[in-house]
Amino acid sequence: MSTPIPSIPAPRNVPRHVAVIMDGNGRWANLRAMPRQAGHKAGVKAARQLVEYMAERSIECLTLFAFSSENWARPREEVGALMTLFVEVMKREADNLHKNNVRLRFIGNRDSLGSRLVKRIDEAEQRTRDNTGLQLNVAMAYGGRWDIVEAARAMAEQVRNGVLTPERIDETAFAETLELGGCPDVDLLIRTGGEKRISNFLLWHLAYAELFFSDVLWPEFSSEHAAEAIRFFEARQRRYGRTGDQLEAQPC
Repeated sequence: MSTPIPSIPAPRNVPRHVAVIMDGNGRWANLRAMPRQAGHKAGVKAARQLVEYMAERSIECLTLFAFSSENWARPREEVGALMTLFVEVMKREADNLHKNNVRLRFIGNRDSLGSRLVKRIDEAEQRTRDNTGLQLNVAMAYGGRWDIVEAARAMAEQVRNGVLTPERIDETAFAETLELGGCPDVDLLIRTGGEKRISNFLLWHLAYAELFFSDVLWPEFSSEHAAEAIRFFEARQRRYGRTGDQLEAQPC
């Protein structure tokens, strides 16, 4: 089966889907001689501001990398504090998200999370499921390779049960089976904290994303920094394998 050539979306001044690797909480706390947990708490405020900023600008999807599948290897005390913080944040923020018409969706391996957190996740998703504003995806215990393997396993099971034939497996069908099925591909990836890698995040969805790396530590990432990332995106020419001349020759 030949690989389809990606179609060029209609021009937009803003990306449809923004993904963020929120890096630098621990270093922010260390610089202030504070426990790493204090950095994670400060990072919640930055996340809230970013959600408000993206919602105001009619961004369709925002995906935040909150906890990776590799983060389980961190010190037990830090992981425990993070899980407690997530439960507290879910209880406090769900009402505000609902009032602002934000639809909340979680992606990742829920089987690895505690029952209290999973209960909060389920409640928040159920409460906001009919909202029509920004779709906020939160990646918890998520890894891009895990996502792809789970999708492949699910499709293999469908083939074994006679629901799906191998001939019907294409990029569109596979994408719909991934955790973010139904969301457009990521247009803009933002990573804070000075690192320049994607760290096993949304491997499928980042195929044609513009990558914006910031040295700012996450708790200090403000609306002004988000605006800088959007301006960076606006200045990019998204060619999808074509030449600049081909794009310029396209009718508006």
